[in-house]
Order: sequence, then structure tokens, then C-alpha cells
Amino acid sequence: LGVRVQDLFDEKILRQKIEGSLDQKNNLLVKVFNRRAITVDEVAEELLTYVDRLRPYVRDTALLLNQALDDGATMVLEGGQATLLDVDHGTYPFVTSSNPTSGGACTGSGVPPTRIDRVVAVVKAYTTRVGAGPFPTELLDADGEKLRQDGGEFGTTTGRPRRCGWYDAVVARFAARINGTTDFVLTKLDVLTGWERIPVCVAYDVDGVRHDEMPMTQTDFHHAKPIYEYFPGWTEDITGAKTLEDLPKNARAYVKALEEMSGAPMSAIGVGPGRDQTIEVRSLLPG
Repeated sequence: LGVRVQDLFDEKILRQKIEGSLDQKNNLLVKVFNRRAITVDEVAEELLTYVDRLRPYVRDTALLLNQALDDGATMVLEGGQATLLDVDHGTYPFVTSSNPTSGGACTGSGVPPTRIDRVVAVVKAYTTRVGAGPFPTELLDADGEKLRQDGGEFGTTTGRPRRCGWYDAVVARFAARINGTTDFVLTKLDVLTGWERIPVCVAYDVDGVRHDEMPMTQTDFHHAKPIYEYFPGWTEDITGAKTLEDLPKNARAYVKALEEMSGAPMSAIGVGPGRDQTIEVRSLLPG
């Protein structure tokens, strides 16, 4: 029943699509909501007014992108949201409606997986989540509120406070495996400055059984309790660090430990909110 952009360029098909869709929608409007039915003509007439404006912008994008790659272009495909919000691999039903994982980039763009060179995953130095769903390391205390305030963990549009917790290496390994992650970008390391010790979740306890990887079922994940390893913190200001060597010893050790636990190198490290406050350990671009 979906009307696609290309249907606008064939009025006969467009009207057939609209008619098929309205068969269902009008039953709801009239019989459930006591509203008048919508006619095929009024919908078609409105949509057809967009045809000339849209036509110059409509292309075979899969062909366009693959030709650009043939010509040596560098292409970046971005997946918004996160691995655990993936409709297939995430914490269903607390997920989005599509696949923001790396495989979804191929499905959405028409660029085949054999042409993907790097998969860069962004991960915070601690863990956050918006909305409901299992969150083993969530902090419902003053520590969680401190992470929220220091990290500015509030929704950009809604202002809704994010749920905060310690770094979860089990989730990071899962994300690296599902996405084929080649590089991590570790952000907000500076938010952890001042903590005497920093816990990292290295495994889960589910009803007395240790799980080093993500539990297979949602039920087990809901009952998972974090097993922590503790790392010494640092008090030095790291917001001016330009290289890995500029970081305090304990901060470097923390990053190294996360890298070893997470399944891919930490190729960039964010030490502040500015565009110039990212340490590039390994180049993320070809050449």
C-alpha cells in the first residue's frame, strides 16, 4: 500500500495506490472515528502538485553512489540511534522501527557490503539510554545524577533526561560483533575526571550464572546484574589533551582496558565538547 516517490510520475499507478490505501483508511475514519471519507481525487490532486518540484531531485541513488565509489570517492553512511535500538538485534520491543546497525546502511543505500571498508562505532566512556528497556549498569542514585549533569545528558530536542550508568563492555562487544566494527570513537572521557575509581561492567550475573556475552533472551537480559571491574580514576584536567600521551596515566589505562574488552581499537577519543577536542589515535579516513 506504500506510495513511493516514483509513483508520482505515473498518475495511473498513483491513483491505484491511493485507492488501495484509502480502502483501509476510510473504514477507520468513517466507522471508528466518525469522520468523512477521503476521496482518491483530492489526495491525487494534492500529490500531483509536487511532481514538477520534485522531479529534478529524484535519481537512482544506488547507481549514483556506486558510480561515485567507482570514481574513487570517499563515502560516509551514518546510522542514527544505536545497536540496542535495532529492530532485529536490539532490546525488542524497546527499539526503533528499522536497522541503524551497519547492515542497515547497505540496505538503505544500495551500497553492497563488499564495498564497506570501515565501520566506525561511537561509544561513550560511560553508558546512557533514552526511554524504557533493560539497562544493567543504570545508576538510580547520586552517581547517576552526577554523570547526567556533568555529561549534559538531556535530550537535544525534548530536554528529557537520559538514563545513565557505567561503561558496559558486554554491550560494546555485542555491538562490535553485530556491526563488524573496525574502529571505536570513545566520547566524553572528560566527564569521568574526578572519580576516585571507575567501575566497568565486564560480565553479567543472571540468576547466579555468569554471562560474558549478551544473554540470548530478553528475559535474561532484564534480570542481568552487572559484574564490575574497578579502575583508578584521575583528577587532572584532560580537556586540552591533543595526543594519547597527554592523558594522565590512569586515563590511558582506562582507555586501554576498554579497548581490550570491547573488540575494536579506540581510534579517536573525545576529551571535551569542542570540535577540536578529539584525540586522533588512528586515522578514520582512507589515505
